[in-house]
Amino acid sequence: MNVLVVNAGSSSLKLGVLGEDDTVLAETTVERWSCGDETGPLEDFLRDAPSVDAVGHRVVHGGSEFTSATAIDDDVRARIEALTGLAPLHQPRALAGVDAARHLLPDVPQIACFDTAFHTTMPAAATTYAVPAAWRRKWDLHRYGFHGLSHAYASRRAAELAGRPGARVVSCHLGSGASLAAVANGRSVDTTMGFTPLAGLVMATRSGDVDPGLLVWLQRAGLSLDELEDGLEHHSGLAGLSEVGGDLRDVRKAAENGDEHAVLALQVYVHRLCQSIAAMTASLGGIDLLVFTGGVGEHDAALRADTAAGLAFLGIALDKGRNSEVSRDNRISADGSAVGVWVVEAREDVEIATQTRALVEG
Repeated sequence: MNVLVVNAGSSSLKLGVLGEDDTVLAETTVERWSCGDETGPLEDFLRDAPSVDAVGHRVVHGGSEFTSATAIDDDVRARIEALTGLAPLHQPRALAGVDAARHLLPDVPQIACFDTAFHTTMPAAATTYAVPAAWRRKWDLHRYGFHGLSHAYASRRAAELAGRPGARVVSCHLGSGASLAAVANGRSVDTTMGFTPLAGLVMATRSGDVDPGLLVWLQRAGLSLDELEDGLEHHSGLAGLSEVGGDLRDVRKAAENGDEHAVLALQVYVHRLCQSIAAMTASLGGIDLLVFTGGVGEHDAALRADTAAGLAFLGIALDKGRNSEVSRDNRISADGSAVGVWVVEAREDVEIATQTRALVEG
């Protein structure tokens, strides 16, 4: 079965056709994709791509009702659209991709694969916010978690590579957005993102965890809701700390040149990362495998080394040579390390294709 994977981001569109063994038969990325041109890029791609038997769509938010991959019909599409308020940047983009694929491939099964679905196995103790019960009931307030497609693949792939299918895994998806997942026997039991993708780690331009009282104070000090949202989403994180932007490569270069703001930005980033990995370890009752994935996780050897050093008390130790010369899907931990540390290539496309095949064939 050839699966067309449609991954619509907040501004880009990634398209790929994966064969039965997950071989990439064709792929392209449209860096600037306008929702007003829904069919154009996909139609151009399909003109030269192999024929497809099913289409798998990445959908960021499945709310409380979508707990697994789901075949898309008019009713499901409407229910996904109703969740737009929970992911206003991403949900309309995913729906534009859905509409384009349904228009161009009307007789091909279309499957929605949700980033939130992987985390629906978390226990209530990990998902429940200690806010008034009336609020929770009225607005269904709880921790959803995100990056589930990436965490599902990376944690499973690392366990397979290590030969430990039931391992306790902390998966670190580190990119422009960043989150951790605590995975036990293939199931998510905790994560760092929450009701929205703003929570948890320091990210490129997103703040991560902030004292809610600080946000109340800022509003009373005169910031509007729009200003607050824009600041937390687009001007915080590494960008807000370093003042040189949100790209970790630029921040590291500035730090190496003695920029004090950039040095602090790296320190805050690593501090929060180590703190959160330790928290995920507590949720698991221990850790067998630590996995780095995503653009930063895969490519920044210095960050991995600093993180391992901060977690040495857990018995984590890296092999300097393996870490500095790593190729993807390889172990970088030292031979005597109590915890296996792996770098795994981010393959949301494989996870989407896997879920799509399972639903169509099942």
